[in-house]
Amino acid sequence: MHGGARTITARDQAANRAGCLAAARIGAEILAQGGSALDAVEQVVRHLEDDPTFNAGSGSVPTCEGAVETDAAMMDGSTLAIGAVAALSGVRNPVSVARLLLPEQTVLLAGSGAIEFARSRGVEEYDLPASAAADGEHDTVGCVAIDREGRIAVGTSTGGLPGQLPGRVGDAPIPGCGFYADNEAGGVAISGDGESILRVLLATRVIDALKVEEAPNAVSRALRQLSRVGGEAGIIAIDCKGRFGIDHNSEHFAVALAASWLPDGVAGVHLDEVKGYLTRG
Repeated sequence: MHGGARTITARDQAANRAGCLAAARIGAEILAQGGSALDAVEQVVRHLEDDPTFNAGSGSVPTCEGAVETDAAMMDGSTLAIGAVAALSGVRNPVSVARLLLPEQTVLLAGSGAIEFARSRGVEEYDLPASAAADGEHDTVGCVAIDREGRIAVGTSTGGLPGQLPGRVGDAPIPGCGFYADNEAGGVAISGDGESILRVLLATRVIDALKVEEAPNAVSRALRQLSRVGGEAGIIAIDCKGRFGIDHNSEHFAVALAASWLPDGVAGVHLDEVKGYLTRG
């Protein structure tokens, strides 16, 4: 999982490490107990949304009009079901609204449509405060998981850009740009400059690369595509054999990862405990 690709000031680094580690442990425990990748991803992202250290949920930043608009998405790699919401207000955990959309024919709801859908499903309304840390040192959060059945899931959530235009939507809720999951290839979650990520369909490039090479090489190959348009990004991915890929061109990338098992017959990364990093470019 990741807490954002950006410059993280010295005063914020401890909070980023602690928040990422706590979230990763939640997901690791769910998976260790035989839980689904979808459950693990949702709970990891919800934890990040509840932590004002991160630009998601309660840590969201205000638009130029002082309102809070959030975006989130989830995807099930076994069915290719997608649920996404954009410019959603009044919900503490937008990733859970995105999950509620997974069984629906609709993929993406925005603005008042997303709000009405959340209400129709009994989601508690919550007046999200604009984060006091609206200094630009925040970005999208995300998580990718593979469970014991080999099912892959991904989730993203963001509180947008400080001072953005009302209704602005970045890459986080757009499949093939900020995220994607496919059991036949892998899963990817991306953080960074949304408009640049959108222009090169960055998640699509990662998935295409995962079909022919392992995760570490796939994310690095895809990241190089940003050179065409400029901008910063961080990528986390898991291929269908359980191998991790992490790369970024931002100054820092807040990341945690965990694995206590691997699918039968699979060789790859194996860790006995959750690991957390603040990586530099």
